[in-house]
Amino acid sequence: MDAGDLSSETLVRAAFHRIRTLDGTLHAILATDEARSIELARKADARLQVGERTPVLGLPVILKDNLHWSGLPMTCGSRVLEGYVAPYDATVVSRLIVAGAVPIAKANLDEFAMGSSGEYSAFGPARNPWDPSLVPGGSSSGSVVSVAARYAPLALGSDTGGSVRLPASFCNVTALRPTYGVLSRYGLTAMASSLDQVGPIAATAEDLALAFSVMAGLDPLDSTSVDLPGTERLARLQAAELKGLRIGLPKEYFADGLEPGVRSLLDTALRVFEDKGARLVEVSLPHTRYAIDTYYLLCTSEVSSNLSRFDGVRYGLRVPVPEGGLPEMIAQTRDRGLGDEVKRRILLGTFCLSKGYYDAFYTKALKARTLIAADFHAAFAKADILASPVSLGPAFPFGAKTDDPMSMYLADVYTVPTALAGLPCLSMPAGFTGGLPAGIQLIGPALSDVRLLEVAHAFQSLTRHHLETPTLSA
Repeated sequence: MDAGDLSSETLVRAAFHRIRTLDGTLHAILATDEARSIELARKADARLQVGERTPVLGLPVILKDNLHWSGLPMTCGSRVLEGYVAPYDATVVSRLIVAGAVPIAKANLDEFAMGSSGEYSAFGPARNPWDPSLVPGGSSSGSVVSVAARYAPLALGSDTGGSVRLPASFCNVTALRPTYGVLSRYGLTAMASSLDQVGPIAATAEDLALAFSVMAGLDPLDSTSVDLPGTERLARLQAAELKGLRIGLPKEYFADGLEPGVRSLLDTALRVFEDKGARLVEVSLPHTRYAIDTYYLLCTSEVSSNLSRFDGVRYGLRVPVPEGGLPEMIAQTRDRGLGDEVKRRILLGTFCLSKGYYDAFYTKALKARTLIAADFHAAFAKADILASPVSLGPAFPFGAKTDDPMSMYLADVYTVPTALAGLPCLSMPAGFTGGLPAGIQLIGPALSDVRLLEVAHAFQSLTRHHLETPTLSA
């Protein structure tokens, strides 16, 4: 496009053609407004023609359907938001549009971003483009599938406990969970406010950096937002110097349960770093064994609070109740509009916050969170970054874990500790095991997001896993 050989309008029309061709199988997309997207593409072309350049000018982008894009329906993958149309843009969406990016679709997701597999959407699951009989991972399933299937070069998801990183590993793309606060949460539907982060998804770390460069930074509409140092390096990302880099390997992350094929891929990936002069050092995160329990106590507690607003009174679904009054209307609306996994988490969270249990569960979980964060702080005294698996194994079949919620929750065992600590981390392709992709996770200290992307770019400059794409047909 910079050379004038391709217009944004041509690219956007091609994206819609690919969606129409493939999405009957993959079911990654929930809503589009093609005419509006074409109009935005034409505006981008006009800016290109007068010589204007931004890192994302004219590029199509997919938005997870828990991000507000004014004028389009926003469902959060739930029936309870039936009829709701976004009245404003999320900050990250408006910043992309101002920079000339072209939103083209709203992507499927686990209901209210609650899920690790993509199976909990009220509108049916998205499917893994490498094998449609397998889950794509969640909750940002549709966003990740859209990038993996090459609907668009960029998508936005959200990551509360691993929701962009886990599907990125399952689908062979690259995804970043930034330091908490670096990307504004204004316009992102709250699931667990102290954990939620917008997460960009792309084929490569270099592409992630382009999008990140126009979205990151302080937002007066989000009191938790922070500025990120080094953003001027994002638009022209350079590969980090790997010689002398200390890569910490948490011993608790390489214990029993990790599938041999994934372990082999990680060993091979780490040798790439070693061959360029990086040094592997063992570190310990001793409170890792409490991370899943801590995460789900805190997450469900915040879910219980945040989702109380979906009651049929102000917006979305309302179940008419001729008799019984307001309490019965609210009860029946929530019963009909919310799925089983959402109800489960609301019940767990309400229990944790109830009188007599608040101190026993919620307060103790807050203390455990502090200890988990302190473990990472100590580890970064010995290492510059940490490397770990993203998941115990590659993508699994539909239905394999839905009858066992604890087994499903354990899919996030390597991703929730960093969310609790508010640290930047990314998932990038590490290779294939049994014909299926699996990723490696890089973790950095707070506000080291740019450095983390530079290290990932260095790795991807030396490997080709991220260039592999699935064979797709209608």
